[in-house]
Amino acid sequence: MKKLGYFTAAVATFVFMTLHLSHGQTPQSSAAAAGRGDEAMGFDQAKTSHHFKLLPEGGAIEITANDPSDAASRDAIRQHVAKMASMFAQGDFNIPMPVHGQKPPGVDAMTRLKSSLDYAVENLPNGGRLRITTSNPEAQSAVHDFLRFQIREHKSGDSMAEPGSVKRPHPANNLGHDARPGPP
Repeated sequence: MKKLGYFTAAVATFVFMTLHLSHGQTPQSSAAAAGRGDEAMGFDQAKTSHHFKLLPEGGAIEITANDPSDAASRDAIRQHVAKMASMFAQGDFNIPMPVHGQKPPGVDAMTRLKSSLDYAVENLPNGGRLRITTSNPEAQSAVHDFLRFQIREHKSGDSMAEPGSVKRPHPANNLGHDARPGPP
């Protein structure tokens, strides 16, 4: 009876661990992932925050120093964001692969469609932002897949919901959407 209990516990543990891994994900310790991140990104992961935004025209990666007076982390983040922009624009996604121990979803399509993606670096008070934009629906989908993976891996808590459509102000009535003005 005791052997059956150990066997049941082992099976339950295996099932629990397997069900909590995403497709293609391998178990890894948070410390190991953070260590790979520190090395690949050039700054201490424990001193920074990552956020990933899904936007109608693509998305954004925001990295900030947790301490506003930490100029060393802020400057390292800005260098890293600029390096990411340059590499990603060339279809080179080698930074995320060693950090996460796998190729993130969306990378193959983003590499293939690199000419339809634009990368813009923006300095933030405590770090930097990489905006990824495109008008290509397949590239937008790939960017969203890539960012959703990052949200899960970094446990950032950012929304993984599909973003709403882009609203442009109507020149005649400035209602914030493409609508005909009402009668006078």
